[in-house]
Amino acid sequence: MLAGATAIVALSPLLPYDMNDTVSPFITADLQHEDAPYIDATRRWVERAVVGLNLCPFARAPMVQQKIRYAMSHARDTDTLLDDLLGELQSLNAIDASECETTLLIHPYVLGDFLDYNDFLDSADAAVETLGLEGALQVASFHPHYQFAESAPDDIENFSNRSPYPTLHLLREASVERAMEAMTDTDAIYRRNMDTLQRLGTDGWQALWRDNAE
Repeated sequence: MLAGATAIVALSPLLPYDMNDTVSPFITADLQHEDAPYIDATRRWVERAVVGLNLCPFARAPMVQQKIRYAMSHARDTDTLLDDLLGELQSLNAIDASECETTLLIHPYVLGDFLDYNDFLDSADAAVETLGLEGALQVASFHPHYQFAESAPDDIENFSNRSPYPTLHLLREASVERAMEAMTDTDAIYRRNMDTLQRLGTDGWQALWRDNAE
């Protein structure tokens, strides 16, 4: 856990936040300098792809309000990753949504194979159940090789769930429900997203959030 302003200032080059604003210490806890490439790439992906392309209409508010926690797992095996996930689930549940709305748990050193990652999602759901957090939190999935069932690897629909690194997205059920209630036509959003991704193409998608797109 980061302690005091000195630690935050020391890490400020990699933080995806405006430290002149009020940001909960929980948001920036445990960030390390060596994590910078992973956090920065994920932040660019959220800003330029998820929010920039409006792929997720309810993602803009927590980004603008700086209530997204970018957490890093240094796990190199699934048992350690599961421990990290359990910790992040408990922490997010314990903190008020006014301080942190959602957590992206980035784990670049484990589950690089999408099929292995997909299998792990059952363990992620079981973790929510084990903690008694069903109805409070859920885990969504993002992966650089994400592939929906019955789709080809290069089908454009897969890119809606493709992130720079394997990532587990911890969401508050109440926030998801409010967002869904506010969405009048989810099919139209899906069609718009597919049209956006088709026009962007694979190369455009990669260039969008890579560092050389600066």
